Amino acid sequence: MTSLIVQTTEMVTLLGGGETGPGDLEAALAVAPFLVAADGGADRALAEGRMPRAVIGDFDSLSEEARQAIPGDRLHRIPEQESTDFDKCLRLVEAPLMLGVGFMGKRLDHKLAALAGLVRAPARRCILIGPNDIAFLCPPELRLELEPGSRFSLFPMGPVRGESRGLTWPIGGIDFLPGGRIGTSNRVEEAVVELTMEAPLMLVILPRAALGAAVSALC
Repeated sequence: MTSLIVQTTEMVTLLGGGETGPGDLEAALAVAPFLVAADGGADRALAEGRMPRAVIGDFDSLSEEARQAIPGDRLHRIPEQESTDFDKCLRLVEAPLMLGVGFMGKRLDHKLAALAGLVRAPARRCILIGPNDIAFLCPPELRLELEPGSRFSLFPMGPVRGESRGLTWPIGGIDFLPGGRIGTSNRVEEAVVELTMEAPLMLVILPRAALGAAVSALC
């Protein structure tokens, strides 16, 4: 098994090569200044005038120009093809919290792969940032301070049950399943939402404006 490449007490921004919205990278770096690029995300980092502290991936999309510009000891090629570059980053980076930018763009297959990656690495806390939404894997217990009336969606990635407080429609007693009952389009009823989950298989999907609240909760 490959040993950790990055182990830090700082929060980490993971930058992928997918579509990003205006200001996405800056918003993430303001919270998580330690920048790690997933493969071709390094080209995007350099284009934004940022030098990644590490580049992790199979390097099938990393340009020769980026390879030359980035110090060799920061380039970590993982040639296996059984996992995505995002999976590799989650597996080989240990930090209190990671913010993923460039993984929730226009390509649905890339977005689904990233969401599945969250479930494959339940020991890592990571928030994926998209143009309109954020998504993360719900820990066993979660307490969020949110704006009443805002959208609150849950999507199961496997069979899972849980309990909630502060939502318009409580989730207690429901057997969630990807091909069965899901929990999208719920609504925040109280200023504090509390969740408990029996297994690390539930995604929380919130409006982009809830990023600060999610960071505070997951830290």
